[in-house]
Order: sequence, then structure tokens, then C-alpha cells
Amino acid sequence: MSVDDASVRDLMAPAVNGKLTFEEAIASVLAGTGLKSSRSGGGVVVSKRAESDGEEGGIVVTGSRIRGAPVASVQLTYGREEMRNAGQSSAADVIRAIPQNFSGGQNPGVGANVTGGKSVDMGGGASINLRGLGSDATLTLLNGRRLSFDAAIQSVDVSAIPFGAIERMDVVPDGSSALFGSDAVAGVANIILRRNFDGLETTARIGSSTDGGNFQQQYGATLGQVWSSGSAMVSAEYGSNTGIWSSQRSYLENRSPGLEVYPALRHHNAAVTARQELAPGLTLDIDGIYNKRRREQTMPLNFAGDLSVSRYDLFQKTESWAVAPSLKLVLPADWEVTLAGSYGWNRVYYEGTFTYGTAATNAGYGTYRNVTGNIELSGNGKLVDLPAGPMKIALGGGFRQDRFRRQTFRGLSEYVDRSRDSYYAFGEVSIPVIAPDQKSGLGRSLNLSLAARYEHYSQVGSVTTPKLGLIYAPISDLTLKASWGKSFRAPTFYEQYMPMPGYLYNAATFGGTSGTVMYVVGGNPDLKPERSTNWSATLELHPAALDGAELEVSYFNIRYRDRIVTPMAYPRQALTNPAYADYVTLNPDQATQNSVIDRMVTFTNLSSGVYDPANVVALIDNSNINAGRQNIYGIDVLGRYGFDLAEGRLSAAINGSYLHGEQQLQPGQAFTQLAGALFNPPHFRGRGELGWAKGGVTLTAAVNYIGSVQDERTGTPVKVASMVPVDFTIRYRTDQERGLLAGTDVIFLLQNLFNDQPDTIATNNYTDTPYDSTNYSPFGRVVSLSVTKKW
Repeated sequence: MSVDDASVRDLMAPAVNGKLTFEEAIASVLAGTGLKSSRSGGGVVVSKRAESDGEEGGIVVTGSRIRGAPVASVQLTYGREEMRNAGQSSAADVIRAIPQNFSGGQNPGVGANVTGGKSVDMGGGASINLRGLGSDATLTLLNGRRLSFDAAIQSVDVSAIPFGAIERMDVVPDGSSALFGSDAVAGVANIILRRNFDGLETTARIGSSTDGGNFQQQYGATLGQVWSSGSAMVSAEYGSNTGIWSSQRSYLENRSPGLEVYPALRHHNAAVTARQELAPGLTLDIDGIYNKRRREQTMPLNFAGDLSVSRYDLFQKTESWAVAPSLKLVLPADWEVTLAGSYGWNRVYYEGTFTYGTAATNAGYGTYRNVTGNIELSGNGKLVDLPAGPMKIALGGGFRQDRFRRQTFRGLSEYVDRSRDSYYAFGEVSIPVIAPDQKSGLGRSLNLSLAARYEHYSQVGSVTTPKLGLIYAPISDLTLKASWGKSFRAPTFYEQYMPMPGYLYNAATFGGTSGTVMYVVGGNPDLKPERSTNWSATLELHPAALDGAELEVSYFNIRYRDRIVTPMAYPRQALTNPAYADYVTLNPDQATQNSVIDRMVTFTNLSSGVYDPANVVALIDNSNINAGRQNIYGIDVLGRYGFDLAEGRLSAAINGSYLHGEQQLQPGQAFTQLAGALFNPPHFRGRGELGWAKGGVTLTAAVNYIGSVQDERTGTPVKVASMVPVDFTIRYRTDQERGLLAGTDVIFLLQNLFNDQPDTIATNNYTDTPYDSTNYSPFGRVVSLSVTKKW
């Protein structure tokens, strides 16, 4: 157990008697003290209860809208101390180490050759992508509030938040639209900022890959003040890394000469929290973040990789900010009413330059801008007392507006400026059926929960999503959980309104015999929400005879339908495959052709002759539609144990996730494998940690397993080998109360200690990244040193 000395000074713990679980004993000791406990490896950290924590210690605004309510889904909580013990220095570091997360989607380093449409590196932002369903299918919150989307694919950038401001990160990898609305198909992540920090803390960190490149710098300062009626905190950070070139990696230098496989990034960001009690029971909170980042990358334009002959230089700049005020009123009968709002703004600018010899030409430029505004009134508290305890309820409703603007150098033909309004109402109830002190013959405890949400979107339609939960403990050593619910994702603006390019081909290209064919792709304004049905079943073991041991095994199942897809997996079969007949118009008349041409941003003639409307034998429309289905299921295994050893504390923790996923683009087509395929999540990912702490020294070793995938782009599948990076962290905190070294915290990290390297894959272009950049990293071994001092 780790305890903040200043927090417990002058406090006397009560005696604890009876047969209690570890958690019950800790809760009994801390009751009424204003302190909280949080898991860290196999031990417990005791500290001041943050104002953002629930009054009853439950996870608030992540797994439930009711304070202190138990949650029937798997929960992953990463506290600040746990992150630092693992050597992590950013929210992006944390999410990369979560086995349930996939590094495809919107994330730095995703290569230009990644297929699938949901993985891209636009602006260098880092997003959470649970179960690999897409960054747009995981809802990411800041202190429970929505942020603006980043770039085009409706992701949220977690790297915009300075690490010095983060208290913890909660992740619930289960459908949560009944609680939070759109985008929570795969789950929800909530980043909680430090609320009750008092003092000044400064941090400096440097690191580098031992093979070259990726020189990292990070400097931050966090200033906080707590007073009798409130608190305030401001945190600022600067960070940068140099790029990684193929010449700096032995497995890449001859495969992709001249290619910068990981971009150079630089950011400035800041976060602010403030809380003030305005009157007894009435509290004002304000949270805000600001981020500014640059991303630069160079690619060759010749197979020799000679950048002096020809190259493409890409520059991207991102700026974003968000502010979230709220008023909370405490009422009798354990009720709280909150009026909350949030406003977020994000802009990504990009430009490229082609250079041939000494002549440089502009390759294009443009911007993506996203704005999200939200206002919500909600309340939660006790409804009625039952024999097993109080039945609690949460109710609320609100309004949200999202806005998207896209501008390019090509002008009005690719200009998009759209907004979408949504109105919603939700409710949740938590019903205790059996309580431990009832000593029921039916079991030790039983709790039921029910949530539902109605949401209406302009231009999209209405959606109602329910969720049910059950938590049953037949004995003190065993808990069973089950959840069932429906979730949804509204189509992105880009999916609806992305520009529609058109092409003219010889009919033979698509299996025809003569004539020409018009082929179009692009957005579809008539898209409807994607929908899913999620359920999970969890077994938790926490034997009292093995103090501090926990094992959690959970089965999850997601049926995702109405997925937005381009319906033709193999467009060249459009005229020969009967499954594609609904998307082919044979012998279109001139009026039909003209109406389609009017919607095109470009019309490129790739046929052997001139465009002649009378010679067009087919119109093929491969634009976005709601037709896809995905079946995803798997098993999560979580475990932790800790015990005293050699006058210190030894702790162990595991998190493993097995995933099966398959996709059908439209009815009648065969299902294809997603999990285990190139540029998709592997079937298995896992992380195991072993830590030992004594006094101010903490040693942590972590083994990360990233499973293999199959490259099936050619007729003969090729196995891409797994990676097993091993990390080792030494952390030392001085015990001096005075002097220059007082409050000093030093962390030395050896990441990927044995320098494991990714398998290479086949490439066709000089800009292709020759490894699976969605799963495996080119960092290699990274050595870093971080020094933090509290003044």
C-alpha cells in the first residue's frame, strides 16, 4: 500500500473486524476521511479524493450516469501513478499499451498503403480505436464531456491533452450509446483531469531510438492551488520528436530507400481546470484544453529513393481547443442536478510540395474544420429505499450541434460546409435486489440496471438505444456480470458529403465486351446511422483467502449492421457478378448521365476514346451505402495480484484480449476475415506487468504481445510475424522533505529492450511503408529519462 503522508497526517483509522474482502476493508478504513483508494498493479494507492470522484467512490460519467452505481461491463482504469510506473508520458502512450485498442484509425505513422478507409495519419493526432471498429466507433470524453472531432474520420485526439494534467483514464470496452449517444459502439473512454493538485510540478524528458531517429523532447509544468471553497490547476507542455528514415532501420534501408516512415511531430498544449463553490451546495466547474501541433514527412518520388532527384514533402498543422463549464446543485435526498455545456473547435491545415531537381511545385492544400457544441441538463439521486438499499436514478436531456467544413485548393467543387443538430433524452436506474448485510440464501448481492436513450438527428433520423445490466455475487469470492444493449453511430459528414469523382472506362475493364462505362464513388447524403447489438458476460474471482488477487474473464459479442461501406469489394466484376446488379444501371439515357456528371467534382476519361453519351453501356455507382455487417466476438482476461516480498511489495498484472472479426459488404456476399488480417487487429494482444516497490524505488517490467496477421493481398497468404516488445522501467522518488532534491521523481525507461523489429511486407510503390504500420512500430529500442520535481 502506498500512502500520501500529507493526506493522512493527524487521521486515525478505525479498527476493522469481520470477514471482509480487501476492497471492503479498505473502504471501511477510509470511510469519512475524504480519502480514496485506487489500484496500482497488485497494490493500492491512498490519496485525497479528487472533487471529480463520485461521493461513493464509484466511477462517474464513464460506466454509469449514477454516482456510485456498480457497472456490469468490463472497466479498465489507468491511474496517474500506474502510468508513471510504466514509464508512460502521454495519453497516446497509454492507449498504445491497451490490448483492447487497435493502433489503426487516426494515429501517427499509419502508412500511405494502409487499406480499409478507416486508418489514416492526418495531422499527427492519436485516437482510441477499441476492437478495431474504427476511431469513429469509440466515444472519447474529457471529464465526461464531448470534444470536437479531428480532421475527416470523426476521431478524437487524446494527444491534445498535456500529460501533467491527467489524473486517470477510464475505458469501458462495451457499447454505451444508451448512456452517451452516438459513436460508443465499441465503447467509451473518459480522460479525467487533475482537480485537487496543490503546488508546482515541472517535468523534463528526453529519449531516442537507439537505431537512430525518433529523438524525443518533452517539457511541462503544472501549477495548482486548493482553497477552502475550490481549486484551480493549469498545465502546459511542449513536446517533439524527429522522424524515422528507412536508412536508420536495417530491415528498411534496401526496401524503401529515401522514405520517412514515421513523421516529425511538434506540439504545444495546455489544460485548465477550476472549481468554485458559489453557495452552499452550488458549485461551478470549468475545464479547458488547447493544442497546437505540426506534422512533417518526406517521401521519395522514384524507386531509387534519391530525394535530390524527386520527392514529396507534406506539411500539416493542427489547432484545437475546448471549454466545458458546468453548474452542480446538491439537493436533499442525495440528489444532484447539473447544467453542463461544452464547445470544441478543431482545424487541420495541410499542404504538399512536389520537387523535381531544383523545381518545386505546390501539390495542393486545404483544411478540415470541426466544431461541436453541447448543452445538457441532468440529475441523479435516490428514488426510493428498498430492503437491499436505495434505488437510484439518473435523468437528463440536451442539445448538440456538430459542424464540418472542408476547403481545398480545387475550390468550390470540393467545398463542404454542413451542420447537424441532435436532441436527446436519457434515463438510467440502478436497483439493488440483494445486499450483503441481508445474508440472503439466494446469494451475497444482486444489482440490476436499466438505461435508455432517445436521440433525434437532423437529416439522419431518430434512434432509441436500451441497455440492461446484471451483477450477481453468489458468494463473497465470486461475482457474475452480464450486460446487453444497443448502440449506434451517426454517419460522418465526410461519409455523407465527400466529393464524388467520376471516371470513364472501357467496358472491358469491368467485364463488358464493348462500349464505355461511367464509374462513380463518393459520399451519400441519405446515409442512416450504423447500429449494433452488444452483449457481454463476465466472471470475476477475488478470493478472500488470497488477499489482493483478482481474475476477470469476460466474453463479448458485437453484431454491427448497416455499416457504411462501398458495396463492391471487386469493382472490376461489376458487369459479371450478379451480387452487384443493384449498383449497375445498364444503358443509361443522356439525362441520367448528365445528372450524375453534375454531381462529380472531376470527370476523368480513362477510356481509349472520347466521351460519347451514346456509347455508355453502363453506369456503376460504388458510392457509400448502409449495407455492411460485422460480427465481432472474443474474450478479455484481466488479472492482478500483489504481496509483500523482501521488505517491499511485489505486484503482477495481466491484460489479454482475443478477438474474432468478420465483415460482409452486402447481403449475398461472403464474409471476409478482419481480425488477423493485414491492416486489421491481430487475433490476440496482451500485456503482462511485474513490479516491485520498496520505499521510493519502483521497478516495472512489461511484456507486450502483438499477434501475427495474414497478408492475403496475393493468391498465396503470407504470415506476418508477431512482435513481443519488452519494457523495463526504474522509478526513484526521493524521501527528502527539504532541500534541492525534495519532491524529485526520476524515471528511466528501456522500451522494447531487445529491439524487436516488425516483419516486412510486399510493396508496390516507393511511398508504401514496408510493414504493417497499424500494428507494429518502427521505434525499436527507445531509451528515455524523465525528471519531475514538485516545488
